[in-house]
Amino acid sequence: MNFQIVEKDVYSIVSSHIDKLNAGNAPELKSALITINKKSINNIIIDLSHTNYCDSSGLTAILTANRLCKDSNGKFILVGLQKNVAKMIAIAQLDRVFTIMDDLKAAEKAIVEKEVS
Repeated sequence: MNFQIVEKDVYSIVSSHIDKLNAGNAPELKSALITINKKSINNIIIDLSHTNYCDSSGLTAILTANRLCKDSNGKFILVGLQKNVAKMIAIAQLDRVFTIMDDLKAAEKAIVEKEVS
């Protein structure tokens, strides 16, 4: 499997284990995200620290996570963006849409604090 899912109490972490997020594997990510959402988990962190490239199909899958979380009053956070992926997200101006953090622990803390407040 290209993506590892770790389910926590109030959120899930999806870790990418691929170098390139593209049309060949983006449907797998999208499917995993929909499955998470169907389990009534509305907070998702996607860790792309092992991914060095992302095309429009990959961005579409990531946008799916953002929409699913937003539609269910949850929080979506991207972490571990490599230089090329961060550049692609910036070119698409999605850095204005996504919550992006460098550190997985900080992202987890942000979600837990949101749930407490």
